[in-house]
Amino acid sequence: MAFLEFKNVSIVGMAAGVPETIADNLHPTKDDSISTEYSPEDFVKTTGVKERRVSFELTTSDLCYAAAEQLIVDLGWGKEEIGAIFFVSQTPDYILPATACILQDRLGLSKECYAADISLGCSGWVYGLSSALSLLSCGTIKKALVMCGEAKARFRGEKRRLNPLFGSAGTVTAVEYQEGAYPIRFHFGTDGSGFDAIITPDGGSRNPGTINSFDKEMLDGKETTRLQSRMKGMDVFSFGITTAPKSVKKLGEHYGFNYLDADWFVFHQANMMMNNMIVKKLKLPKEKVPSSMYRFGNTNGASIPMTIVAELKGKVEDKPTTFVCCGFGVGLSWGTVAFKTEKLVISDLIEVSDEQTDQVHVI
Repeated sequence: MAFLEFKNVSIVGMAAGVPETIADNLHPTKDDSISTEYSPEDFVKTTGVKERRVSFELTTSDLCYAAAEQLIVDLGWGKEEIGAIFFVSQTPDYILPATACILQDRLGLSKECYAADISLGCSGWVYGLSSALSLLSCGTIKKALVMCGEAKARFRGEKRRLNPLFGSAGTVTAVEYQEGAYPIRFHFGTDGSGFDAIITPDGGSRNPGTINSFDKEMLDGKETTRLQSRMKGMDVFSFGITTAPKSVKKLGEHYGFNYLDADWFVFHQANMMMNNMIVKKLKLPKEKVPSSMYRFGNTNGASIPMTIVAELKGKVEDKPTTFVCCGFGVGLSWGTVAFKTEKLVISDLIEVSDEQTDQVHVI
């Protein structure tokens, strides 16, 4: 059973960076791919996504970098103190090298910094967090950053139409070794039999990209190519509303706590209908379940810390606060974490302009 508990480590800060450009689903442009089956009003009502942030210039690492620079200042950390960084994304700068290596240099961190990429989507923040905490729990590395985000508009290319469900965001979570800290507890799971429920068919070593990968094909009434991600919507919906509630309940049962006692419940921002069903199954009070999808859309693995930054700043910083968070999706994989913060530092939301790209590392 994939239960983990880490002691003597704490989550001490969060920040998020988003493109400054706002796309409004109630007023779609020629670049938006809202299905002709729905009016803009019906799409917003069904999904809960009115706005999202988009850019054809900014990469995920650009957004994470901007958020990290601000969070380091707000925490009062010295960059030489940061001993590890994890970059969690499915839109890296390059196939290789790891984007974490680029960010180590760009941020000016020590050359003895542990840096690694994790290729996970919707559950990625929870997995990245556990990886960082496992290092810190040894006590030799004292401070680390978990950078998690996606920039799908950039990844799809300038001539690709934008999916109105997804927004771009880069988040940073700061973790620190602290003797006697409240335990942080996890439950994880994977069902690889559903690997093709969300998939980009070409571009990897199984199906290398060829000139034919750019051929247009129709899928569920939408034009796409084999270099773009595709999803079996009903399979993913069924997976989410079943797996997330079970994982939250299992975590509470395993460690002997009542999950209903948590102050806040933050779920992956998949879509409003799915999350409403999860809330209903867990019998959660809606006022304890913040949502950021109305303003930022589905930001994949970034959506949990994105929601905390966007919706809970000013509500959780100055008092002990308990959270239960669950990410679920591509893989198929899922992860739930329960943690307590004492004096959480949340930076102001960073809006990043298209001019703030990393020109140094463009090849």
